[in-house]
Amino acid sequence: MENLLSEQGLSMAQVQKSRLQHGSNTTQSEKRSVFTDVLWGIVKEPMFLLLLVTCIIYFALGQYQDGIIMLAAICLVSGISIFQDYRSANAVKALNKLASPRAKLIREGKPVQVPSEEIVVGDVLLLEEGMIVPADGELIASNDLSINESVLTGEAFSIAKSPENDKMVFKGSLVTSGSGRIQVSAVGKATRFGQIGASLQEVTVERTPLQQQISRFVKLMVMVGVVAFVLVVAFNYSLSGNFNSAFLQGLTLAMSILPEEIPVAFATFLALGAYRLLKKQVIVKQPQYVETLGTATVICVDKTGTLTQNKMEIVALYDAVSHQELSLDKSMDASSQLLEYAMWSSETTPFDPMEKAIHSLYENTTATDLRPLYNQVHEYPLSGTPPMMTHVFSNKAGENVIAVKGAPEAVLKCSDLTEAQKNAFLDKSREYANKGYRVLGVGKATGDYKEWPEKQEEFSFRFLGLIVFEDPIKPGIPETINSFRKAGIQVKMITGDYAGTALAIATQAGLDTSNAVLTGEAIREMPEALLKQQVLATSIFVRMFPEAKLKVVNALKSAGEIVAMTGDGVNDAPALKAAHIGIAMGKRGSEVAKNAASLILANDELTGMTDAIALGRKIYNNLKKAIRYIISIHIPIILIVTLPLLLHWAFTDIFSPVHVIFLELIMGPTCSIIYENEPVEKGTMTAKPRKTTYSFLTFRQLFLSIVQGLAITVGCLITGYYYLQAGYDHETVRTVIFITLLFSNIFLTQLNRSFEFSVIQTLRYRNALVPLVILVTLIFIVCMLYVPAVRNLFSLSMISTAMLLTCIGVAAVSTFWVEIVKLIYRKKSLVR
Repeated sequence: MENLLSEQGLSMAQVQKSRLQHGSNTTQSEKRSVFTDVLWGIVKEPMFLLLLVTCIIYFALGQYQDGIIMLAAICLVSGISIFQDYRSANAVKALNKLASPRAKLIREGKPVQVPSEEIVVGDVLLLEEGMIVPADGELIASNDLSINESVLTGEAFSIAKSPENDKMVFKGSLVTSGSGRIQVSAVGKATRFGQIGASLQEVTVERTPLQQQISRFVKLMVMVGVVAFVLVVAFNYSLSGNFNSAFLQGLTLAMSILPEEIPVAFATFLALGAYRLLKKQVIVKQPQYVETLGTATVICVDKTGTLTQNKMEIVALYDAVSHQELSLDKSMDASSQLLEYAMWSSETTPFDPMEKAIHSLYENTTATDLRPLYNQVHEYPLSGTPPMMTHVFSNKAGENVIAVKGAPEAVLKCSDLTEAQKNAFLDKSREYANKGYRVLGVGKATGDYKEWPEKQEEFSFRFLGLIVFEDPIKPGIPETINSFRKAGIQVKMITGDYAGTALAIATQAGLDTSNAVLTGEAIREMPEALLKQQVLATSIFVRMFPEAKLKVVNALKSAGEIVAMTGDGVNDAPALKAAHIGIAMGKRGSEVAKNAASLILANDELTGMTDAIALGRKIYNNLKKAIRYIISIHIPIILIVTLPLLLHWAFTDIFSPVHVIFLELIMGPTCSIIYENEPVEKGTMTAKPRKTTYSFLTFRQLFLSIVQGLAITVGCLITGYYYLQAGYDHETVRTVIFITLLFSNIFLTQLNRSFEFSVIQTLRYRNALVPLVILVTLIFIVCMLYVPAVRNLFSLSMISTAMLLTCIGVAAVSTFWVEIVKLIYRKKSLVR
């Protein structure tokens, strides 16, 4: 019955029945609605609370028209925020779903891959090395299976598992070697993992420096808003004696100070940026990593499968007996056991490209296939420094086959050859490696064993020869490496191969090979201070092992570099986790590597990182433009509310909450929609990576934006003061100030699209949303001036064409002076 279950698995009808009975494989305590989360986040926003208080006050005072306007404003502002936040949240949800692990099952007699949350009780689950077990179950079959259960027990060592001995396998544990099949016995919260509350559904991610900077800035502005509110209420009340009027004016000022667009813009930029990367086959596990991508200064890449195609082809078999290369067809010397033992030392069902190539050549050149006559009885997984692996097979007659393959020096070290013979084969191996080939040594052991040795190194092997592979470089890799170099990003190769192989591939890829290479052994013995210097000067690291990779990453980090690291295997996980940006391979990466990484290259193509870094830089630059725009346009709103009061103008209540809310409705979409959609500016990918300590929220960085805001303030107030002194009524003064500010906002939106290039050039940027937002703003202006109902809502009056042209002219003068600053900056850049 077990054999039948192992071969057939569940039918789809059984899957549905099991899911209804036992539930899905998720430890999430509650399925929260995205919409509910977004709505609750908006209700907690200070701006929402201010609007609500203002609305209540208007209704309490009997000013029902203003109260209805504020109620409509609440709905409109909340609707826009819900749309932006909901879009961002759904983008993140989609990314999380794609980044979630997948499981291999047997269903209806066929192997299938499904998301791990779709596993049900009764499923037959396939286990393989490097996999994180997604559900509890009992072993049906195993092949030298070892599992690390430290996530549950805290014990660091692996445990041997088999159907006969310790057959339970638990969710969250790691398959360190071997393979097997389990029948799932518990899923979701019913697993031991779920019962102890070790849920992985919520991952705490450390906030990036930019997130922390924005959070501090917004908190500061909220505190300023509270203080300003109290002072304005007190000052206005002392002058007018009207508390209701003073309170409303205080609320107006508080609304104008709050920069609630900034956190919304930041979240929108990152979430949509991550979604754009998804379209380029780059899965970002958390949107925060998108911003970090733009700061990368070093990328550490693996050779096999990253720079090369990982399509191994055997190009030579060097026989240790004849000291000659064997034919690679059916005329191969039958007396040589080199290819046969290379096959025995590979996995029975190979998934590694080299092992696939070995099995394929064996099938094409061997007259009698011996594989059906033998069963694997023991396995020594890939281990050691440098690594090798050993398999043991037996037939019904009790005859054993003990085969080893691995790094030539590892196999030769355990062989019965003399030192001179070992050195001769090592020289031959290096000769192949210097041509860019991948080389493995193969050996065999004989003898009767009552018990298999604890370690494979205890065997005495007869060296059979070398098997030589060619792994061509991927198309486009030299161009990708060059694009990194132009962007000021160093590229370092970290590989387990020989120096000769690594240098040959590095030369083809366009990497810097002028400096000496560093080996894993040298790194292990090197003092930290010296290592920090050496890793900066070295581009090629060879004969590397997990501990050495981790030391290189940590040394680069301690030297102040922002490190991106690619990897695909279980042994890469520590370095991937340690790197600022861990990059796992989607097709050939193990679940452990994907779990440790920040992002996943779905198609295993390094070219995706060029797009990712460009997008990371674009998002940062566009966010900087958006925030500088927000600062510039908030300043005149704040000062137009405050200065007339402090200067004892005859007309002080220029803006009411209605006007401020209208401006918020323009500014919010402008910064979040227009600037998020801006293209990558010229020079973005040739600029040096910014330092993570850099902040554009300092006074020095915001100085130009502050001056822009002050210039707009001066233009608006001078215009208003002129008409006030000329004897025009309050509604006309309010109108010219408000219209001047709205046109200033239109011009500012265009001018701030670049702080380097002229507005003539930025007008050519492809961004369909720019004319749309400007058109909507112009329609609003027309309605406020010429539609009586709208004009009355904003307490405005009709103005003459001459006055309208004056407003436009003042707005242009108040904003376009920044073009002179840009011109001076460009001339200075040319001189440098």
